[in-house]
Amino acid sequence: MPVPSQPLPLHLDPLDPLLSTYHFVGIGGVGMSALAYILAKQGFRVSGSDIVANGRTRRLEALGVRFFQGHSSEGLVGDPQVVYSSAIRPTNPELAAALGKGLTVWHRADLLAALFNRRSGIGVAGTHGKTTTSSMIGYVLLSAGWDPTLIIGGEVDAWDGNARLGKGEYWVAEVDESDGSLVRLYPKIGVITNIELDHPDHYADLGQVIRAFQQYGQQSQTLVACLDCPNVAAHLRVDVGYSLTGHPQAQYQARQILYTASFTCAEIWEKGSLLGQLRLQVLGSHNLSNALAAVAVGRQLGLEFAVIASALAQFRGAHRRFEHKGEVGGVTFIDDYAHHPSEIRATLQAARLQQRRVVAVFQPHRHSRLAALFQDFARCFGEADVVVIVPTYGAGEPAPEGSDSLRLAVAVAEHHPHVRYVSSLPQLPEVLPSVLQPGDLAVFLGAGDLNQQIIATMRAYAAQVREQPGQAKNPNFS
Repeated sequence: MPVPSQPLPLHLDPLDPLLSTYHFVGIGGVGMSALAYILAKQGFRVSGSDIVANGRTRRLEALGVRFFQGHSSEGLVGDPQVVYSSAIRPTNPELAAALGKGLTVWHRADLLAALFNRRSGIGVAGTHGKTTTSSMIGYVLLSAGWDPTLIIGGEVDAWDGNARLGKGEYWVAEVDESDGSLVRLYPKIGVITNIELDHPDHYADLGQVIRAFQQYGQQSQTLVACLDCPNVAAHLRVDVGYSLTGHPQAQYQARQILYTASFTCAEIWEKGSLLGQLRLQVLGSHNLSNALAAVAVGRQLGLEFAVIASALAQFRGAHRRFEHKGEVGGVTFIDDYAHHPSEIRATLQAARLQQRRVVAVFQPHRHSRLAALFQDFARCFGEADVVVIVPTYGAGEPAPEGSDSLRLAVAVAEHHPHVRYVSSLPQLPEVLPSVLQPGDLAVFLGAGDLNQQIIATMRAYAAQVREQPGQAKNPNFS
């Protein structure tokens, strides 16, 4: 249910000193915490609330942000500007109190737009690859000495978080399409990595998704987009295209591509001329495509290819994007945010480069997504040797009758010989060690809370290893 409509405060500049106090309802979220960080670093008084504290809220508290655990109107001290996201329901006591008092209320996307649209913005949109691509672009600009402001949908070690306030001209922002809010942004350079059906809780069909991206593209002064995606190539007017597959209209192309277990290498061509070689630490064709987007953006801004290539060669990725969590008894544990069939395929293809037995542990994210893309999910685990499925993370959605995750496990088993279903997430550390073998690559996939079980599973497997003579005794937890 939407928040009651009211005039959007887009005419206001959020950095106007008169708007000195902000309160974020749901401040621990990745998008909300990034905006709170930017305002706090600018010297504004910022507070916020959430159900539980996390690393992002603790980072904000270190900046002087006041954190309230739980939701109540007590957090609305001094009649602040109130910021909420689509995850916050109208019945939330803080949001309801703010509306009742007539306070200025911003949707997170409106606040981002009011900040971003006043500046030289580079917006990165797409169904997949937004976080890595925006992080790569930010890292390139940072390495070039341009001191950008960055608002990213994931944690990046290079700037110790999901946001960075710079003094330079450019703002790089990851643009969220999940609730249609991407249409509020007007980038100087807009990037679209790909377009697929996702977020069926907001979009009725693929046509609605395409129309949202079309509007975003039309609002971009320059649109940089991947022409390898059929929906991009067929439905968007692309100013600067890039491709891994030799699309004839792509100004930027990767050729002579080499994928290995430790790096990716390719020649990069611009309008038919060789720019040079690009070498990446991040693996897989999806990450090469993301990097090619960063090359295209950097070149549009006038950067030399050598500067771009040097930065991308040092880029180590964002958290929860094929993130190495540690090794125990010869098993390497990987955390990845993949929660769409295409993302799962890409991640498992990258895992297959390791030439090891791949154990995929998957937690579906949202019942609506699993229902809308059920057959795609059933067939996306082909690169895994073993598939383990746990119950769906509902993200506040009502659960359907019966277990949709169990139905998925049964459907995957129709195409895959080794499928295991774990009926309760807390049971995973007890069950998974019996599945694992030395030499395995255990890849945890999902956007919910599956990652919170990784360390417990590693410890359980370490205990199992200690009971087996001749196995490694010293687990490495990163």
